[in-house]
Formats: sequence, structure tokens, C-alpha cells
Amino acid sequence: MPRTQNVPLLGARRRGPATAPAPPAPRPHPTGTAPAALVAVAFTLAQLFLVTPSMGLGWDETVYVGQVSGHAPAAFFSAPRARGVSVLVAPIAAWSSSTAVLRVYLAVLSGLALFVALRAWRGLFPARVLAVAGALFASLWVTLFYGPQAMPNYWVAVGALACAGCFLRAAADPADRRALWGLGLSAALMTLMRPTDAVWATLPLPVAAAAVPRLRRLRPVLVLAAGLLAGGAQWVVEAYTGYGGLGQRLADASRIQGGLGWNIAVLDQARSLGGRALCRPCAGDLPGPATTLWWFALPLAAALAVVLAVRARRPAATVLLVACAATAALPYLFMIGYAAPRFLLPAYALLAIPVADVVVRLATRPGGAVRPVAATLVALALAAHLAVQFAVLQDTVRRTTDAHRGWAATAAELHRLGVRPPCRLTGHQAIPVAFYARCAALASSGHNANTTAQGLARAARTLPFAVVTAPGKPPPSYARAWTPHRAGGLDVYVSPRTASRAP
Repeated sequence: MPRTQNVPLLGARRRGPATAPAPPAPRPHPTGTAPAALVAVAFTLAQLFLVTPSMGLGWDETVYVGQVSGHAPAAFFSAPRARGVSVLVAPIAAWSSSTAVLRVYLAVLSGLALFVALRAWRGLFPARVLAVAGALFASLWVTLFYGPQAMPNYWVAVGALACAGCFLRAAADPADRRALWGLGLSAALMTLMRPTDAVWATLPLPVAAAAVPRLRRLRPVLVLAAGLLAGGAQWVVEAYTGYGGLGQRLADASRIQGGLGWNIAVLDQARSLGGRALCRPCAGDLPGPATTLWWFALPLAAALAVVLAVRARRPAATVLLVACAATAALPYLFMIGYAAPRFLLPAYALLAIPVADVVVRLATRPGGAVRPVAATLVALALAAHLAVQFAVLQDTVRRTTDAHRGWAATAAELHRLGVRPPCRLTGHQAIPVAFYARCAALASSGHNANTTAQGLARAARTLPFAVVTAPGKPPPSYARAWTPHRAGGLDVYVSPRTASRAP
């Protein structure tokens, strides 16, 4: 007879001692990157359609771009600034003066950077949580507004998010070379953009390595330190070559920022949520509840995320993200006397994953099935939030575009009056107007002082020269006899020598 396998029948009693079934192995988080990639593509397209088309360069952008621009003299580079943005835009600004080309380039880069930052957390959180996190961060008006701009804060944000994820991966597997490279490069990116922000955003990482046995690895801490030093080396060297030393540069940076110290700016930041790019001085009423509700709910959602992570016995990643967000936000909430919504972009990026984890938990059951009622309520809340963000973004882009067009109109009128390269400007909003007019900006006082009163007088005698003032404001004493002109909403006073050469 043929031999058959001895397979126990279903329901048959097994012989021998009974054994307890082995517990099922925990399912790993899905690691697909397609959802995060789709979010990054949507973020890029949203920037191109909602922000890029006609918005010229802003004040700070003209300073950063002007350092490497081939068509305008570089403006004074004050102590708090770092060269990272100039390095980032150099491949475009060095050969093209097109703002549209620059914005498309930055929009594509910012979308790619968001994808890379989310990918650093692959396996540490489910793919759907990372996709929701990317969507939450990318849909904020401040993220969409500053993603395609030549400004440092967005890049600190994605660098901080990638840095924290790579740190956890490297601590779990010290042989993971990709995680170590990602950790060092993201740390270098942050310090290249804003050295002090990078220190604040990464402060909890070495603390966690010292306090948590499972994260106690020396190599990730050394790589983090090396990345921070590599990115900040140029800023430190420049402090000694151009600012009188590192201590002096830090002191000058503090003075320019109003003097860093105990200063509660929480409500100032809330006031800026209505679309104020810079709130200095920060007065007036708070925006309506529809605009600020998400902001005041954010710390509560972060706290809930920590509670849920502790209950699930996997608190490390969530607690680290919340801690890094807290230290990144600390100087801008409690140590500075003014506000700008872009200052908190790193905190928003770091909190996006914990908040997304809460959102997904509310909308789905542990097995992944959707809770119909809860999911509907979450979707309605997110849709309302998105509508508010879109409305603020539209209004902010419109006002900003109008202001930048005013600078361009002032520059065009200056050219008509004979103020053409090589020319010099001084006075109110001279830095951005000078960039648009392709002139050099001069100041003998204030944060951007780069010459003396004698230097201004000499420039007025020898070069095409003009003074720019706010409407109705008198010019300096040496320009009181010069003929005033209205240009782009500003008053300009052209030196007699320049006026005599005008066509």
C-alpha cells in the first residue's frame, strides 16, 4: 500500500502533552513609500499653482539671493543670517534673474525634501500615518507659502524631521550606514541654514542617548555632532573674519533680534497666524477662532499622542518628536520679542507625525478598519481646516505680491529718473528696492549699517544716488533740497548730479 503523510484530522485530539499556542508575532509597520511620495508631489503642485506665478522676491530673499546673483550687488549680510539659502539658490540665481524659474526650482526641491524627511521614518510609523503627517504639514498656509521661497526655515524643518528619524534608526542599528549618513547630512543642512535653530531642534537627541538605555549608542551622537559642526563651520569662521569673533556675532545677532531673553511671545505668534509675515511690533487683535483653533489644539494633540504611545508601549519615537518640537519652538515662544509664523515651521514638521498618529487612531480600528462615524467627523474637521488655510494663503499671497510689485514699480521709476547701475540707494526699504533696481543699498545706522555718513555723502556726489522714504516722511538733512518723486507708493529723492543726467 502506498505510504501517506500522517496529518491530523481537523478536530482530532492530539496525543502527547498539550502545548499553548505561540503568541502571534507583532506585525511590522507597512513600509511602502508611495503614499508619502504622492503627498510630496501634491505639495509641489500646490506651491506651483497657489504661490509661484507672480510673487516677486521678498526683503530677506533679496539679501540671500543677492549674495550669489549675477545681476544685482550683494546687500549687507547681518550677523544672524547664514549662507545656506544662498548656497541653495546659487545654481539658479547665478545665471538667471527670473523669479519664476527660481520658485519652480525651490518648489520641486521642497517637495523632494519632504519626501526624504518622511522616508526617514519608514518602519517607525505606519505608511498611512506618515502620509497623513506629510499632508497635515504640507497643507498649512505657512508651509505652502515658504516652501518655494528663498528662506531658511522650511529647510530647518525638514532637516529636523529627517534628523530625528535617522537618529532613531542609527541608534537601533549602529551598522545602518544610510541612517548615519542621513543623520549627519540633515544636521549639516540645518546648521548651514540657521545654526542656532539646529542646536535647539536637536538638543533632545543626545539627552535621549544618555538617558534611554535602548538608545545609548555613541556613534549616532558623534555623527550628529560632526554634522552640526560641518554645517556651522563656515558661520563660525565668518564670525572671526567679518564680525569680530563668535561671541561678538552672537551678541550682534541677539541685539538685532531685539535682545534674546525671557519674553513670552505666545500670543504674538498667534497674532501672526492670520497671514502676517512679520509681526514686529506685534500688536492688534488675535485672528478669529477659525484661524487659530488648530494652533491652540496642537499641544493638546501632541500630549494625547504621547499618552497613546505610552499605553501602546512604544513611546520612544513619539516622545522624541514632541521633545524636539518643544525645544525648537522654545526660543520663539519665550525668548524673543516679536513673531513670524515661519519661525515655528520646524516645530510643526516634528509634531506632524504624532498628530497624524492620533488622527489615524481616531479614524480607524486597531486592525486598520475604518470607523465610519469617527472617520467622517475627522474628514469634516480636516476639510474645514484646509479651507481656512487656503483662505489665509490666498490673502497672504495677494498682499505680498502687491508689496513686491510696489518695489518693482519704485525701481522702474528710479531707472527713469536716471538711477541706474552702478547706483546707490539708502533709506526706507532700500534693500529690496535696490535689488529690484540693481543698485547697492547703503545705510549708516541701524541693523544693516555698512557705511558712514561721509560714505553716503561721497556716493551722492560721485554715483547715481537716491534716498527712499515712506510717504510723507522727510529725507535726511543732506537731501532736503532735492526734488521728491512718488514711485511705487514710496517717496524718492534723487541727487542733483543724477537728475542732471536723466533723459
